Amino acid sequence: MASSNSVGDLNIESKNIKTASGVSLSDHQKTIVGSVLDLFAGRPSLAKLQLWKDEAEFTDPLTIAKGRKQYEAQWYGLQTAFSEIERLNHEVKSNGNPIEMDLDTRYVVKGIGKEQKISSKIEIWMEGDKIVKVADKWDGSLPEGTIAQVSSIWTLLSPLWWYHYNEAWAFYLWSFTWETTIWRAFRRLNAVTVPNIVGVPKNAKEDAERGNQ
Repeated sequence: MASSNSVGDLNIESKNIKTASGVSLSDHQKTIVGSVLDLFAGRPSLAKLQLWKDEAEFTDPLTIAKGRKQYEAQWYGLQTAFSEIERLNHEVKSNGNPIEMDLDTRYVVKGIGKEQKISSKIEIWMEGDKIVKVADKWDGSLPEGTIAQVSSIWTLLSPLWWYHYNEAWAFYLWSFTWETTIWRAFRRLNAVTVPNIVGVPKNAKEDAERGNQ
């Protein structure tokens, strides 16, 4: 694991954490949730990712990223894939393990200007004081059907994919197709491919040069 000096100081930008009625968070939980909100907003840093265990996992409809090399590339990849990322709303629903949160986000794809809004159910699993898993479930689920025709985050840069996106999503909602072997393979392919394309900063200096921290 990198030393605190090499990754820089921890600077959480998302400090105003909204919670549902009756839900309260400890100071450390606020730090964890704030760091995850920063990541989804395209504001990663090496220091924030030190809140994750080396063997932690990130899953969403596009990837199953296991281990630091894979999940760090996914978070830094957002800066490459999208020109705008806007958090529309969030609310923490549960302070258990996992911490559960609703999140609405607007994305604009670089180069083509395509806008997409995604509503997510976020689950943050902890082991001790560190994150061991984050699951991003679009519209409350991890689709495994027609929407699964994405082999990499870079597919998102294809105008053709975005042209068919709405049709694919509608078909998914109708078909309720779950956990196909092919789709799991695509998600794992994404996790393996993205680290070879997305450069992760080696130290705090490189991170700061990218505008992070």
